[in-house]
Amino acid sequence: MSFFGLGGGNNGGASPQAVSSAQIEAATAELDMITDVFNRLVSSCHAKCISTRYAEPDLNKGESVCIDRCVSKFFSVNAKVGEHMQQMGQAAQGGGAPAAGAGSFF
Repeated sequence: MSFFGLGGGNNGGASPQAVSSAQIEAATAELDMITDVFNRLVSSCHAKCISTRYAEPDLNKGESVCIDRCVSKFFSVNAKVGEHMQQMGQAAQGGGAPAAGAGSFF
């Protein structure tokens, strides 16, 4: 797989494309955002679903079900907030209705 068009494929002897600093900044910002979402997900669902008293090395059935539901709800809310934010942005710019399914981080 190519990252910014570099490596990962046969480029026929041509030199790799130059990576602009804007592309690097965009990739870094996206990585930071996804890392933040992951950390908030882990923090939130761990606090809600896993007891602070670790009696077993593995999750029990109740904890596993709770984690599954928590993650599902987290991403559902994340998608809804993303859609709402996109609608607000388009309304502020005077745009029309948003495209269906747009606005989710994942």
